[in-house]
Order: sequence, then structure tokens, then C-alpha cells
Amino acid sequence: MAGLFAWQFAGMGVRLLVGRSPVTAFMVGSHAPMGTLLLLLVLLRGAWGLANAGRRPPHGGSTVGRLAMLGHAALYGLMLVVPCLALLRAAGSGRGFSPFGIPLFAPFSGGPVGWMVAPANAAHGVLAWTLLALVAGHVAMVVVHRRLWRDDVLARMAGPLAATPGDARP
Repeated sequence: MAGLFAWQFAGMGVRLLVGRSPVTAFMVGSHAPMGTLLLLLVLLRGAWGLANAGRRPPHGGSTVGRLAMLGHAALYGLMLVVPCLALLRAAGSGRGFSPFGIPLFAPFSGGPVGWMVAPANAAHGVLAWTLLALVAGHVAMVVVHRRLWRDDVLARMAGPLAATPGDARP
């Protein structure tokens, strides 16, 4: 998921910095299907998280613990809301939407449906960049946990992938 998010943000960054170009067309051309795939992965991850909620380590009742819980809720909320807004826009656009050749919305005549298109036009991009800022904060907190607080939260998050040389983990 991290790689897909990086691709999404890189594509929009290239679009903002470079404008129209073949590279931009390639990257932005994959934005909608990759966003749809990300939404499916977020739904699966959310279901997995709910199924395993009892086995997750607690955030704790301190202010830092409550902020961590709020930050995680914001991350998951935005990971759900941002692509849902884009799907709402696609449904109301009248053009139809077929990511990976799978038709989700058929084209229709009569022009865009304003109440469906307007929320995404107003909020999709702003909320997506807000999500990127939260992701950056999440990464920063991993560094704080590891370097400042000396608890290895990264190992809990990533498992053996996060093991550093010399760790005694299997």
C-alpha cells in the first residue's frame, strides 16, 4: 500500500510541477485505477484490523496515547474518504468509470450530476494532501519512537521486515 500511495502522490506532484507532459500523462493516467485498488486494500485492511482489534497493543490513556489513537483514526478515515469522493465524482461525471476494464459506472447522457461532482472537486485534492501530511507525521513518529523513546514500535508494525542487523529476532 505504501508503494501505491507513493505512486499516487508522486503522479500528482509531477502534474503540479511539470504540467502536461508524457511522463505526467503516464503517471496521472494510472491515478484512478490505482486509487480504486487502494480503496479495496484499505477496506481489506480495515476488515482485518477490526477482526484483530483484540490483539492490537493499546495506545494507552495518556495524552500521547489519545493523540496516537486520533492520528490513526484520521489516517484510516482519510484513506477511506479520499477515494470515496473520487468514486462519487466518477459516478456523477456521466463519463462512466471502468478501472482495469471492469465497468463500475456506465456512461450516461445529461451531463454531470452537480451534487455528486462538487464535493469531490472541492475536497478530494485537499484531503489527499492532508493525508500525505498525516503519513509524514506517522513516519516521523516512528522515528521518535525508535530514536527518542527507544521502544521499537516499527518492529510491531512491520514484523521481521523491520529487524535491524544485530537484532536477536528470528
